[in-house]
Amino acid sequence: MTDNNTTITLIGSRLAKEGEDFIFMGESRECKRCKLRRTCMNLEPGRKYRVAKVRSDTVHECFIHDGGVLTVDVESSPIVAAIESRKAVEGSKISYEHPKCQAFDDGVYDLLYPEGLKEGDKCTVVKVLGPMDENMVQGCSLKKVELRA
Repeated sequence: MTDNNTTITLIGSRLAKEGEDFIFMGESRECKRCKLRRTCMNLEPGRKYRVAKVRSDTVHECFIHDGGVLTVDVESSPIVAAIESRKAVEGSKISYEHPKCQAFDDGVYDLLYPEGLKEGDKCTVVKVLGPMDENMVQGCSLKKVELRA
């Protein structure tokens, strides 16, 4: 039995460590001929996940992962991002939008366009980490937050 927020899947044995984060990249050409394909391909491509639990140490053969794959429980991983200050309230549900800044420093690109989030995603603000440095972004008031899609 799994927690409502977890999904059973297979991932490469080298990634199968509790707490490990990864971005699911989707199906490879080699996956089409695999008998375990349905179990591996049950995640959404482009999303960030965290290994919640390694279910067993039985290694299954894989055409992609040279060390084989293991059965794990995964959950969506928190994503650190910059959002409008007025939306940065812990526990609130938001529709994610990329900040509309006039200019920004290259060092904050990953916060403004975080990997694993898409425009319009429904998210929960898990934690407010603090304000963004005004020298790094111009034309908008942002806070750094932890989001869960």
